[in-house]
Amino acid sequence: MALPLEGITIADFSHVMAGPYATHLLRLMGAEVIKIEVPGIGDAMRNYGADRRYDGMAPAFIAVNAGKKSIALDLKDPEQRDLARSIVARCDVLVENFRPGVIDRLQLGYQAVRELRPDIVYCSISGYGQTGPLRDWPAIDNIVQATSGMMSLGGDPGDPPMRVGFPVVDTLTGQTAAYAILGALLRRERTGEGDHLDVAMFDASLSFMASAVVPYLVTGKALERTGNTGYSGQPTSALFTAGDGRMMSLGVVQQHQFVLLARLLGRPDWLDNPRFSDPEARRANAAAVQAELSAELGKRSAAEWEQAMSAAGIPCGMVRNVSEAAELAASAGRDSTIPVRIEGLPDRADVQIMGRGFAAASIPPASLDAPPRLDEHRDEILRWLARRPEADAA
Repeated sequence: MALPLEGITIADFSHVMAGPYATHLLRLMGAEVIKIEVPGIGDAMRNYGADRRYDGMAPAFIAVNAGKKSIALDLKDPEQRDLARSIVARCDVLVENFRPGVIDRLQLGYQAVRELRPDIVYCSISGYGQTGPLRDWPAIDNIVQATSGMMSLGGDPGDPPMRVGFPVVDTLTGQTAAYAILGALLRRERTGEGDHLDVAMFDASLSFMASAVVPYLVTGKALERTGNTGYSGQPTSALFTAGDGRMMSLGVVQQHQFVLLARLLGRPDWLDNPRFSDPEARRANAAAVQAELSAELGKRSAAEWEQAMSAAGIPCGMVRNVSEAAELAASAGRDSTIPVRIEGLPDRADVQIMGRGFAAASIPPASLDAPPRLDEHRDEILRWLARRPEADAA
């Protein structure tokens, strides 16, 4: 079975996370990705983290670069820049995440590249976009978490701002870029025309936060912080402590779910109690609802409640750490991870990375080679450039 993007080649000038994550998603769909890196240094993510044993192949680098090919080019050197231009001329997509204006100075901006490949799909990823008064502001994940308002959403009223505990802006921006590229490739197939895509971390974050931003745009009032209670404001959509001390999250926001919960807990009296009988009454008597619910949930372990409530159709999940979540995914048998063999890692050669995040009947399970060592594929790429394009098409 052919993958959707087989035959598509991407020149990836991006580094760190947002751009490489975008091209990683496209690689998982079958695209060939040529990673152009800085000689002697490479992508900064190669050496990310405190464990120097992983330098060159840090876990964060492995996560989004498996199956790509690497060539190191000094884009300030005319000869090497010409080599980069030759690569671009043979590619369908170019992805870059330099500060706005930098790639133009390297003579690889959209207008210059369009002369080499008129139908190129050219994707620029930056903090605040290629235009506008914020264009030149430097940005990384935690900065945009701050400027986008994301840090202000978590926690209880009065708490200090808190960043999301992983680079969510980088990954959501990469996903936004990937779907923008897919749309542009589909449009090119229909019209023969390429495009210049301007993907900003700030814009992507606000779009991602639609459930928090749009209520302000519609009403003029910002949502209040609700801590571990869902935006429904229902006291039955919150965190609770089970009998074994483990935390569990309940998502009972609809009336029929509350009816199921009351019956499962052996508390049908709640349904006749005017303080508990409907959503508005429960919201008005939140403390009383949570006190009685906590007492009932303290009678069994979180794992037992998770099983029983899930079987009964009641949204419930035990709070897991990342290692526990990974084990749960493995037990589900949905091929959510991809095995990758990487020789030379300090602890083990056989590791796993995350997969596409979806399954499709027409797409086989992903299989990827190891992430590239810096400049590993120079000779292979040079041989590819030496071949006539018609030979590749054949």
